[in-house]
Amino acid sequence: MQSRTPASRAGRPRSAAADAAILAATREALVELGWSRLTLGDVAMRAGVAKTTLYRRWAGKNELVVDAVAELFDELTLPDRGSLAADIEGVVLQFAAILARPEARSGLMAVVAEATRDDALRERIRASIVERQKRLVLAGRARAQARGELPPEPDTREAARTVDLIFDMVAGAVVHRTLVSAEPADEEWVHGFTRVLLSGLAAAPYRGDREAP
Repeated sequence: MQSRTPASRAGRPRSAAADAAILAATREALVELGWSRLTLGDVAMRAGVAKTTLYRRWAGKNELVVDAVAELFDELTLPDRGSLAADIEGVVLQFAAILARPEARSGLMAVVAEATRDDALRERIRASIVERQKRLVLAGRARAQARGELPPEPDTREAARTVDLIFDMVAGAVVHRTLVSAEPADEEWVHGFTRVLLSGLAAAPYRGDREAP
C-alpha cells in the first residue's frame, strides 16, 4: 500500500496520527450520517481535534471526503492467482466489496456529483483515486507479459493508452453495476465480465478503419 497525505498548507508540521484519525472519523460519519449531514465540526469532534485543524488540511467537506474514500481504495491489492483472468477476477471482487461499503458508496457518489461543477474537485478525484489505482493495471499487465499471456508493448504512448482503457472499462463497469444499477458484482458476474473483457464479443473482426464501399 502506498502512503498518501492530503496537500498540506503552510504552518505547523503535519501530524500523521491526526490525519489518520480525521480520515477514519470522516468514514465513520459517512456511515452514520451520510454525505449530506456530515459536517467538519462533527468530524473534528469524532477525531478529537480542533475544527481549525481540519481547515488547515482540507479546503472543505468535499476534499476531505475524497481523501477519506481514497484510503479505502488504497486497500486494493493484486493477488497472484496464476493467470491474468484469475488476477482480474480477484481485483474486481475486491473493488466491488469496497464499493458495497456505505462509506465508500455514499462518499464516492456525492463527490462525483459535486465534481460535475467543480473542476478542482474533479482533478482531486482523478489524482487521489483514479491515477493512484492505475498501479494495479500496470502491475497486472507486467505480470501477464512476464507469463507470456500478453504481448509486450514497446510503444510507451500506446501502452499508456492501453492502461487508461483497461482501467476505464473495469472501473466503469463495476461502478455502474454496483452504484447505478444496484446489482451485485458477485463471482458469477465477475467471471462473465472478465471473459468478455479478455475475449471480446467473439464477433467479426473490428474493421473501424476500413474504407466505405
